[in-house]
Amino acid sequence: MVDKTYCMSNYLAFRFISNVNINFYSGLKHSKYTILDKPYKVRLAVDVDKILKEKIMQFYEPKKTALFLSGGIDSAILASYLPKDTKAYTFKCIGENAIDETSQAKKYTHRYALSHEIIEMHWSDFEKLTPKLLESNQVPFHSIEVQLLKAALHAKTQGIEKIIIGDSADYIFGGMDKLLSKDWNFEEFVTRYNYIEPSKALKDYVDVTSEYEKYKLPNNKIDFIKLINNDMLVESLSSYANAFKLAGISFLDPYSYMQVEHLDLQRIRAGEPKYLLRELFKKAYPDINIPTKIPMPRAMDAWLKDYKTSRPEFIKDCTVGMSGDQKWLCWCLEQFLNMYEKIDNK
Repeated sequence: MVDKTYCMSNYLAFRFISNVNINFYSGLKHSKYTILDKPYKVRLAVDVDKILKEKIMQFYEPKKTALFLSGGIDSAILASYLPKDTKAYTFKCIGENAIDETSQAKKYTHRYALSHEIIEMHWSDFEKLTPKLLESNQVPFHSIEVQLLKAALHAKTQGIEKIIIGDSADYIFGGMDKLLSKDWNFEEFVTRYNYIEPSKALKDYVDVTSEYEKYKLPNNKIDFIKLINNDMLVESLSSYANAFKLAGISFLDPYSYMQVEHLDLQRIRAGEPKYLLRELFKKAYPDINIPTKIPMPRAMDAWLKDYKTSRPEFIKDCTVGMSGDQKWLCWCLEQFLNMYEKIDNK
């Protein structure tokens, strides 16, 4: 089925199109990550420790396995299970006021004698690799895919064939503390969650509220935990799967095999997001303070500072007041439409 308006609206709202049967143009086909069955229910930090160790040992191949290491606790914990001299890559965006996690990540690699390498990310990388990803994915995508693809391709030149990541920890272990901060009303959550409200960017759009209906609860509430562990996790892991597939790299996210038996919202709302992982972090790094959670760094605010849409599908000046990450969604959608419109009209 082809429905360009539906696809544009869903991409801007969710950063991906969840319905794989609906495409922008005829002849295109896109996919999404299939969530793994979660055979491991965890209740204590010791349960998590056991599964991480088991999964990493099964996946790890000497001199062919590396870690994508940020400054956060999730990948830092994974670093503590890896043998000495294992390669660990940290991304550094080069742009004004860009977040720099490299010094924090270096503390982790120093503790466990890992081979640390910093991979710089420039806007020129996005200009170069975006067409390759658009051709492969056949849909516009989350900006992290460019960084993942560049890093994976670089790792391959060093003989790396497998990458370990810790992406799903935030979703499974209660790291999305702002989304978990209260019991949301349905409409309130929809407004909070949409990355870009389609009606504010597109001349022709569809209301995406129906996409949330499957999570609606009695009394106008929403099962936000289920949404985070399904659609939100799928969107994120799809980005990794897309980039690694194009690079020809296999990957492991050992957290993705787990499910917390009873997520303690009271602890999270009291200031202990990912309380089970915080316990493991303190065990692995007793003299390092738990860092503040930040998303994968990207300098979109600087890189797209002056960007405005030019295609007729967009409302004039819709990017005024948008964050850099929101502007990326518009920019990437424009690149996609420019590329495939030419093909579709041939």
